[in-house]
Amino acid sequence: MSRPPFIAPPGGVRAYRLETARGAFAVLDAAPEREPRATALLVPGYTGSKEDFIALLGPLAEAGYRAVAVDGRGQYETPGPRERHARSAYGLAALAEDVLAQARALGTGGLHLVGHSFGGLVSRGAVLRAAAARHTPFDSLTLMSSGPGRIARLQRWRVRALCGGLPVLGPKAVWRMWHPAEDRSEVGDFLRRRWLAHTHAQLLAVGRTLRHEPDRVAHLAATGLPVHVLSGERDGAWPVPLLDRMAGRLGAHRTVVKGAEHSPNAEQPLVTAAVMVDFWAGLGR
Repeated sequence: MSRPPFIAPPGGVRAYRLETARGAFAVLDAAPEREPRATALLVPGYTGSKEDFIALLGPLAEAGYRAVAVDGRGQYETPGPRERHARSAYGLAALAEDVLAQARALGTGGLHLVGHSFGGLVSRGAVLRAAAARHTPFDSLTLMSSGPGRIARLQRWRVRALCGGLPVLGPKAVWRMWHPAEDRSEVGDFLRRRWLAHTHAQLLAVGRTLRHEPDRVAHLAATGLPVHVLSGERDGAWPVPLLDRMAGRLGAHRTVVKGAEHSPNAEQPLVTAAVMVDFWAGLGR
């Protein structure tokens, strides 16, 4: 999971529930003082939340972009079905439809979609569904530390162990197993609180998707949407050489953020915001 450098939203950031045709989603919304050049919709990864992008919100707003980070269905402050059999509610198709509903609710003329880790798979799904309907609300897609399909073998085993232990041991015991050293800092308390707030059905269903999602790069390339593949120098979920090859297959803009690993949004937020803005500006938005 991403570890945000701080938790309290910066000045000018609003926390509220974004009402959509598919329900209400908790968001952090940062708007520039002047008319925004465009809007960025930020979709977090597995076990993550809108706070994973908290350090990007101020820099993006200062650069003239509205930035809206969202909790997906069943994540942290956005509720969702709790039944273990509610797999379809958290399947990639349903979560992609949620992103499309969020995009429509934002009602903006220019929209850049950004997905971190599993959020990249969801965002890709939203782009593909919009393309199939021959109407896309997006001006670009940024895949941040997100690969072409299922996660790497070691991470598949880790996610399998997590999903196997959760129904048996419960969330508190699983947390203690994965975090044996107690962290009583403000951020540490938040991470534990967020983990306990996640809907179990969502964790189980998304864990399955991460272990089985196929490579859909060719389908994404066929949409013609401008893509930015952004990552740190090292990544355990999708190895960096794999991300390099994916960018080549997409004809995508490629950025490697020095000093960052799986979460450049949290580990090097100022550099990450700057390269995202450069990509969007190069598109004229």
